[in-house]
Amino acid sequence: MVCDVCKANQATVFLTQIVEGKMQKVNLCESCSKEKGVTDPLSFALVDLLPGLGAEQPVEKGAPLPRCPSCGFTQADFKKTGRLGCPVCYDTFAEGLGGLLKAMHRRTTHAGKIPARLKRSIEMGARVKQLKRDLDKAVLEENYENAANLRDQLRELEQTK
Repeated sequence: MVCDVCKANQATVFLTQIVEGKMQKVNLCESCSKEKGVTDPLSFALVDLLPGLGAEQPVEKGAPLPRCPSCGFTQADFKKTGRLGCPVCYDTFAEGLGGLLKAMHRRTTHAGKIPARLKRSIEMGARVKQLKRDLDKAVLEENYENAANLRDQLRELEQTK
């Protein structure tokens, strides 16, 4: 297979990206991959290599670049490395990340696999929280019959833990 960049050498590095169900492949020879920084994880940014992911957002002249208050990372740092500096960066750069994450992963929330026992525990915890919110609302609305039913459901759930 021939390198997609130089069109001369044999490709030895193969990158694949799936966006909106369409697969894009980039085949690089060893020299082009080194030139693009693929072998150096600190300088390689997949967003720069693959089309559509590295689109820069317009920035007003004179406006300071936003920085993460925790680690000091900027959007330029993210573009250069393809990684964020800390968990606070996700909140700091949330506006620009939403579209990027959706393009890369089809969604913006984690939907991976989790152990079955943990999944049941998470679902039960969410159900308990919802019942408590409903119970508080029923008490505020002075709907005591509904509140008693919700209280009984809560007790039943807590006994099954």
